Amino acid sequence: MQKISMSKFKSYFLSIFFILSLQTSVVSQNIPGSFADLAEKLMPSVVNISTTTVITTQSNPFPFQFPPGSPFEDMFKEFGTPQERKSSALGSGFIIDEKGIVVTNNHVIADAEDIIVRVNGDKEFKAKVIGQDPLSDIAVLKLETNEKFIPVKFGDSDKARIGDWVIAIGNPFGLGGTVTTGIISARNRSIGLSRYEDYIQTDASINSGNSGGPLFDMNGDVIGINTAILGRSGSIGIGFSIPSNSAKIVIDQLIEFGETKRGWLGVRIQDVTKEIAEVEKLDEPRGALVASVAQNSPSDKAGVKAGDIILEFDGERIQEMKQLPIIVARTKVGKKVKVKIWRDKKEITKTIELGRLETSEDFKVAEKDKPKKESRIESLKISVRELTKEDIKIRNLPNQTSGLVITKIENNSPLLSSIEINSIILEAQKKRIKTAIDLSQVVDKVLKSSQRTILLVIYNSQNQRRYIGIKLD
Repeated sequence: MQKISMSKFKSYFLSIFFILSLQTSVVSQNIPGSFADLAEKLMPSVVNISTTTVITTQSNPFPFQFPPGSPFEDMFKEFGTPQERKSSALGSGFIIDEKGIVVTNNHVIADAEDIIVRVNGDKEFKAKVIGQDPLSDIAVLKLETNEKFIPVKFGDSDKARIGDWVIAIGNPFGLGGTVTTGIISARNRSIGLSRYEDYIQTDASINSGNSGGPLFDMNGDVIGINTAILGRSGSIGIGFSIPSNSAKIVIDQLIEFGETKRGWLGVRIQDVTKEIAEVEKLDEPRGALVASVAQNSPSDKAGVKAGDIILEFDGERIQEMKQLPIIVARTKVGKKVKVKIWRDKKEITKTIELGRLETSEDFKVAEKDKPKKESRIESLKISVRELTKEDIKIRNLPNQTSGLVITKIENNSPLLSSIEINSIILEAQKKRIKTAIDLSQVVDKVLKSSQRTILLVIYNSQNQRRYIGIKLD
């Protein structure tokens, strides 16, 4: 056996040592020594949000409870006294414009009477809602101030990879300015919370109160909006964020229009199973099977039929059925797109001009309002019902309008000569009115006072905002 010289051995040893050192150096470069500098830079742009919601309940005047379904339950419930209590909630958000534009989750501010935003841990500002979208769980707020703020910018969530480091900053359990770190655990998660789900999963600790807060990459760019956690007991290392690329489309629309404008195909779809793929002679189970086509929808006009399999939409391959609604929704309304379809064991192409989801019959059916229940306000001798989304759209009112539509005014009503049917009561005695109970309570207080005059803010039947003073007998 030939002996290796000492010089050659040293050469081999140094080569191996150099290679191992280089590999170790590459790995260590990817592991941050500290997140302190990045966290310090980002903290002023992350806000804490607190909301107040007034909840009205009917107290039971009796020392006993009627069993559910008992005929006495409805008979005696009107003797209860309406009780108001304030409910507070906490959440997070982040500033995207120096003028004080804040992004958060819709569920953080939904139905809130007051929204207070705390910036940098000390300054507090009132905020108003610019727009909100329950389908994606995103809301945009504007701080009511002329101060300038430090914004953050969005990153490209499509470039985020499983295993990348991320930072979450938020307001868990009211403990503002909390920083947690982790990695991206998975992509394209669907957990059944909303219609359009394509969540980023992370193991960075996210708890109650983190909702609406940002998920940052190592460049300090927002790649996600922290939205949900798995389990009710707090963080167990599985949190979910709305990808920034999807969120930004919704946010831009809410800022520009105050509402969303999603693309609409007009088809009902289902998964392509292995068995369906075999019958249709498709190479593999992929695409979205068209179960039905809405009459006069964009797809119907383009000649799409039930039984077609959509393989590609506007140049994007559809591997799974759930991808199609997400891609269609983020496509501009009115755009003409090429759609590749598998029909009769061959591929064909259709050109479809997208409609708008929010104005479609499909959407109106899916988002159908609750029955328009009328309530009689005895003290005012009027009947009212709650304002609905349909009313807001038909009358072209601001998106956040709430109030009561007057459906009947009796001949002996004190409002008879001042207000007309279909007027909307917005406020009474400078208090926002959402329900008939709200209005009844305010009227009862006025009747017990010495002044006995009530100040109403209304939209009349021409949608003009008016202040009306009514003397109650």
